Amino acid sequence: MNWDTLDKELTEIVEKRNLLAAMDYNDESYDDLEEELHDLEDDFNENYEERLEAEIEKIQDKLQSDTDVLLPTAYISNAYKPLLPDAKGIVSYEVAGHQGVPIESEQFDKQDVRIVLIPNPARFVMLINGKQMKDLWRSR
Repeated sequence: MNWDTLDKELTEIVEKRNLLAAMDYNDESYDDLEEELHDLEDDFNENYEERLEAEIEKIQDKLQSDTDVLLPTAYISNAYKPLLPDAKGIVSYEVAGHQGVPIESEQFDKQDVRIVLIPNPARFVMLINGKQMKDLWRSR
């Protein structure tokens, strides 16, 4: 698995989702950008579904959750906050709020627990009650 390629493709999706989230539905380019985003997401699922779903299954086993495993793009947030670039110029992101896929687990007693996919490095992160808490899996 080429993690750099996964990160590049995931980052492209994240950037387009951020653009779309900032755009008004009446914007002339909204529909074109949305179509482009759907094509990128379809390609991402096709390329990484098997590998990422295996990681999601491991995460859910560890969290003792019987929530259905969804396509990888379901775990991508609608909007991300970019962080300052690292020494290599790579921008990472953080997520807050009710983003990602909700999971049910008795370990978290009625809290809003969600899993979200974040790039650079690619990782599944747990959000509890809208706050980014911990990495559950990292690509590297």
